[in-house]
Amino acid sequence: MDWTPTIADRQGPLYQRIVSALADDVAAGRLRHGQALPTHRALAEALGIDLTTVTRAYTEARRQGLTEARVGRGTFVKAGMTPAPRTLALPGIDLSMNLPPQPQDAELSGHLAKAFADVRAASNLEAFLNYHESGGTAGERHQAADWLQFLVPGVTGDRLIISPGTQSALLCLLLALTKPGDSIFTEALTYPGLKAAAAVVGVNLIGIEMDAEGIDPKALERACHRHKAKVIYLMPTMHNPTTATMTPQRRARIAQIIRKHALTLIEDDPYAFLTSGIKPVSTLIPERAYLAASLAKCIAPGLRVSLLVVPEAAASARLTSILRATVQMSVPLIVAIMTRWMRDGSANAIIAAVSAEAAARQTLARDVLAGQAYSAHPNGHHIWLPLPEGWSSLRFAAHLQKRGLAVVTGEAFATTEAPPNCIRIALGAARSRPLLLKALEILRDALRSQAYEEQVV
Repeated sequence: MDWTPTIADRQGPLYQRIVSALADDVAAGRLRHGQALPTHRALAEALGIDLTTVTRAYTEARRQGLTEARVGRGTFVKAGMTPAPRTLALPGIDLSMNLPPQPQDAELSGHLAKAFADVRAASNLEAFLNYHESGGTAGERHQAADWLQFLVPGVTGDRLIISPGTQSALLCLLLALTKPGDSIFTEALTYPGLKAAAAVVGVNLIGIEMDAEGIDPKALERACHRHKAKVIYLMPTMHNPTTATMTPQRRARIAQIIRKHALTLIEDDPYAFLTSGIKPVSTLIPERAYLAASLAKCIAPGLRVSLLVVPEAAASARLTSILRATVQMSVPLIVAIMTRWMRDGSANAIIAAVSAEAAARQTLARDVLAGQAYSAHPNGHHIWLPLPEGWSSLRFAAHLQKRGLAVVTGEAFATTEAPPNCIRIALGAARSRPLLLKALEILRDALRSQAYEEQVV
């Protein structure tokens, strides 16, 4: 087969990811005009997805002018045509990416300008263009550890690695803690980035049943007796996508099970900075836990900084070596800015503004969607919405797409073949509250719509 799209690192429903990859490959010249594409069945088998998803993708690609179907011959990249722009129909609001809102109160541009000036005044900027220590310098690690005390009391710099984002940290952890063919436990619905990293490493995911607080302790106990997994990945705070947050009692129970069955915990906590008073599960079992505390969801994803807390110095050395072998290092200038923000209070000020804006957007969603059942956290960036009877998630997402609104379906997060009939709406992705209001009104009207005949394909 001449073409297999790369879709693991893309967001949105599967069929949209295939169309997006197709358009990018045409634009980059990896697909030639007039080139034959794989049959629906061949592509479905290559990607490990169902046939209807590929059929939907090819139909959408043809609608966008990317391909043409030739009777009895197959599907071809449309010859002599410039691909139609891959934009949403007006008003064009993409709520598929789970981004932190950027309120004016955060003054992010001002903080950046000041930080650049301060770093330039304090040192030669050219020094940041050279190689730096993987995982951060000792000074940077100790500064990050001091700042993280409110979340992980007692953490020291020799137990902390500065990683260029949690995604690279997850890949390094899987490389360090597993081997191809191993299985790891996770929630039944989990972060798509973990799914992508596990696929690269060759690790199988075993999804464990969830309830309103996250992973179910009894289900985890049963899984420990049935499977030989030695690693568990969890997102206990503002879980993505369900928004579930474990109580302290649930965290203690899960920690007890992890210790009892000699599991190693990878705890992903990108939202911990937006709430307070709940300690990570890893603080209960620090000797067998790795905590990734990312700044992507509380400041900005483009500042690729994640603080990885490890059990002891030897684990830090090993992971730093793997980090060097995979992504070399974090961007030195970005790390310098972030550690300066930690030291002068800017990081806390920005996080407070982002948290306040997130809370305001949750209030807006509650008002617009009054009467509609969904899950949310008061300071979270997203909501998790079960669909009413008569709508499937993929068809409802397509229904919204026609009206200019992009969301993500439960399929992106599922570890089983039966994803929930739900969608995730990322409230922080809208550039402003008025734009979010417009998007939520589109969503509300679609939920009330009885136009099920539009779903027929």
